[in-house]
Amino acid sequence: MFWLFLSVLLWGSVHSLLASLKAKELFQGWLGRKFMRFYRLAYNAFAGMSFLPVLALVVLTKSRTVYVVPLPWSGLMILGEILAVAGILISFLQTDAWEFLGLRQLEGSARPAQLKTKGLYHFVRHPLYAAGLAVIWLFPIMTCNILVINVALTFYILIRASFEERKLLREFGRGYIDYSAVTPMLVPLIKGKGHR
Repeated sequence: MFWLFLSVLLWGSVHSLLASLKAKELFQGWLGRKFMRFYRLAYNAFAGMSFLPVLALVVLTKSRTVYVVPLPWSGLMILGEILAVAGILISFLQTDAWEFLGLRQLEGSARPAQLKTKGLYHFVRHPLYAAGLAVIWLFPIMTCNILVINVALTFYILIRASFEERKLLREFGRGYIDYSAVTPMLVPLIKGKGHR
């Protein structure tokens, strides 16, 4: 199980490193400005492909069941997962799915960044992360392997969200400070401290 945890943290570290501004500047220096049109798409493809070995580890490593949630509660959990997946899809649409995937950049029509505060972003600052956490934790069957992966992914998401916070603060300044003062980071109705 240690290897499962380590594999997710390694994947998350590489994923975060490649998302950083320094990595983007480095790749731009090596490959030129024209290459950057392909960066987001390549980044997404690499992130998806590099997670496959982690999933293979989950399947190939022996595990035991921690719990199975009975009906009707398991039905409610699955309903929660369906709603969370819908939240992910809505968030993609609100953030410009084509740009998020890296397809808009291919045609050279990337738009200037705008601070999103409406829709699901009215309730939490990071609806994709919040919905992702709901999807993994609402699964009604928990094995040791899934538990380890969920803990590691939660750890990664929390760290990734804090990096994202710093990036958004640099990008939007006072507007992001004001937004974070009234909008919770991940859990609706729990405001926290935000940025001052």
